[in-house]
Amino acid sequence: MFSKTSEYALKATMVVAAASRNGERLTLGAIAERAGMPKAFTAKVLQDLVRGGVLESRKGRHGGFDLTPLQARKVSLRMIMDAVGADDITNSCVMGLDGCDAERPCPMHKDFIHVKQAIAQILGQRRVHDLLDELTKGETLLKR
Repeated sequence: MFSKTSEYALKATMVVAAASRNGERLTLGAIAERAGMPKAFTAKVLQDLVRGGVLESRKGRHGGFDLTPLQARKVSLRMIMDAVGADDITNSCVMGLDGCDAERPCPMHKDFIHVKQAIAQILGQRRVHDLLDELTKGETLLKR
């Protein structure tokens, strides 16, 4: 449904949030391993997430990536998507055509406008903290 970049950004954020909740700061390698992501691509995604204000990064011996529980209550999925520059589903043409918009719609534009608006609303409302709570009820989907 989303681009690989978006999926990786969401997954990496959840992995960091879960570790931070347990007082752990993760390195790039640990995040890539736990999320099952290629290390080089993870590095780029994490850099974008730090620049976008989603994650914090510290250098040095006790360095790594962090997302405090307080910050996780503020970070929406939309913020994560915006940090990695993902228009994805909410802004792109469902047919993949350039220039599709309200003034020059593709044949599918009217059929999907409400769906895309609903997805944008969900991404703006859902917070990392709440999703982490849902993921950790029962059996977790996040690797430890």
